[in-house]
Amino acid sequence: MDLKDKIALITGAGSGIGRASSLLMAKQGAKVVLVDFNQETGEETLKMVKEQGGEGVFVQADVSKDEDVQRYVQTAVDTFGRIDVFFNNAGIIQKFAPLTEVEETEFDRIMSVNVKGVFLGLKYVLKVMENQGCGSIINTASTAGVRSEHSTSVYSASKHAVIGLTKSASLEYVKKGIRVNAICPGGVKTALTNSVEQMFVQSGYVPEEIPNMRMGRYAQPEELAEMVAFLASDKASYMTGSVVVVDGGLTL
Repeated sequence: MDLKDKIALITGAGSGIGRASSLLMAKQGAKVVLVDFNQETGEETLKMVKEQGGEGVFVQADVSKDEDVQRYVQTAVDTFGRIDVFFNNAGIIQKFAPLTEVEETEFDRIMSVNVKGVFLGLKYVLKVMENQGCGSIINTASTAGVRSEHSTSVYSASKHAVIGLTKSASLEYVKKGIRVNAICPGGVKTALTNSVEQMFVQSGYVPEEIPNMRMGRYAQPEELAEMVAFLASDKASYMTGSVVVVDGGLTL
């Protein structure tokens, strides 16, 4: 198996790409440390991992809180002794609105999870991996971090920031045995994207431009999980600082 006996830490593991990646990496032989704000869905993922014969633990945490991040990192080290793979995945989407109508509280909410959460995860996991002399980190950015999308200015800014953090971290740790890459999904069938139409209905606001799903469908979370598992594995040994777009041609 590609990830046999690796220790994989995954945030946002309770649903979507995080859940699919947790299940795939466990299937490939990794022991998983699952992190999610939602205890119920996080424990559901752990149950699914164990049902397919995998091994893991779950930690309820708010990725935007320093003490919670330190706790999930320490739990991984205390439980399994190391962290070989870190899927820094937790994120949220903003309420669609023109930039001038975005409330400051909404700006703070998005940046706190999408940027601060990624930063804190990097900060504490990189320390562990540096002591080990090896590790692979995959951050979840978005096509909105490559090409901005209408009425999501703050979300787009947050995902541009994730790409900036990815490139900076990869440069700083390239000679320390640590690879840092980012994936940029574009339209994935998850609870997050399922809520978009409901947002339009509730707010009465629909952006002037809607992303064009050129393949005529959203991606399935499992399709993104394959890329995550690849970047986590030694098959991607010469990849660092890469921003991998997995979007069905959305950004063409």
